[in-house]
Amino acid sequence: MSGDPAPRPRIAVFSGPNATIQNSPPLVTSNKAREQHGLPPLTAPDGRPLRFDVLRPQRLAAPVTVYVEQFSAHPLERDAADLYAPPDGYLNAAGTFSRERRSPSDVPVYEVTLQPEDGLYPLPYMARQADGRPWEEEAAEPNAPAERCRQPFYPDASRMFEEIDRLGLHALGHGNLLGSKADFDFYRAAPSSGYHHGLPAAERTDVGEGDIPPERRGEDFFAYRPYHIPADPHHAALARLTEVVQQALDGGRYDGAIWLEASPNVEETIYWLHLLVDTTAPIVGNASQRPHQTLGNDGDRNIVDAVDYIVSRIWADEAGRDRVGGVLIQEEQVFASRDAQKADARPGGYVATGGHGGIVGSLGGTGAPVLTFVPARRHTHGSAVNLRRAARVRQAPERTVSTV
Repeated sequence: MSGDPAPRPRIAVFSGPNATIQNSPPLVTSNKAREQHGLPPLTAPDGRPLRFDVLRPQRLAAPVTVYVEQFSAHPLERDAADLYAPPDGYLNAAGTFSRERRSPSDVPVYEVTLQPEDGLYPLPYMARQADGRPWEEEAAEPNAPAERCRQPFYPDASRMFEEIDRLGLHALGHGNLLGSKADFDFYRAAPSSGYHHGLPAAERTDVGEGDIPPERRGEDFFAYRPYHIPADPHHAALARLTEVVQQALDGGRYDGAIWLEASPNVEETIYWLHLLVDTTAPIVGNASQRPHQTLGNDGDRNIVDAVDYIVSRIWADEAGRDRVGGVLIQEEQVFASRDAQKADARPGGYVATGGHGGIVGSLGGTGAPVLTFVPARRHTHGSAVNLRRAARVRQAPERTVSTV
């Protein structure tokens, strides 16, 4: 038996406006950097020293060898010491490494060389402002003008997907929760952040071509942070994002699409795409009630569940076409896009409306994704008002209408 492996699923990922799911906390200067540069440290509210420095995903610039204390990954590792292989060596009180133990006080360690190509590592954030002050928030100072503010939203979803793959953890201890299942292309349909100074084509992470010219808040991208300079999308942005999604899904090269947007608005947009986009592939909406990287962040898991839904193909009919239409996947539930509503600003705050069910499937547990029923309403490739049918209506010859 021979032959090439089956082609991997490929998924288009679209960045929408005001998307908490693509929003990270402010990059705050670490105490490591503050100590190094003689700056006042971050402290607890009562003024006491903080127990730990916050770590943020960053890239190494050069290889570095580190020594990891054996049995430090879990409080009961040492209790099962007889099940473990010997350490790589030992460190003495002076920090000198040797392969053999030379003193009872030597610490058993694992030796590992970290490489830049390994990917992101959680590290202290060492950056400071241009004048030497520490960063405390997105803005250089409270209520600073836009030109003195950083952007917490990611310009497309590629970096967030990398962080989920690198740092996200499955209940069975595995990682690579996205890249192990599919390949992804990233589109900035109506993104939550932009390039104030433009971007050379060589540095682009999405699938666009050419340089990105300088972009304007409220015209090219739409963000609610910093909070004092928010920008909401307009009707022209809705038309533009619809065309971006349709053009990307033309040709059938994608097994599905994921739309990322603000939690109050994703339900409307995914239903809009459900009606207007002519595609046989599934379209999944995701949002988050808590920013990426924060404690209890729900968005990362929603994205993983969306990928699982798409690659499971439970949405496909006998011809391989989507039979469900646009869906919103939140907190391990699959909502029909027509019947989803954000009822409360918390994880689990989406409810089904309309009195006819609305939750069409579930996923995220130990079993495979499950589809519980299929909506009967028309959608996407069967919609009477999708872009192609609407275009034919617009182009139809005028008819004389007689009246009585």
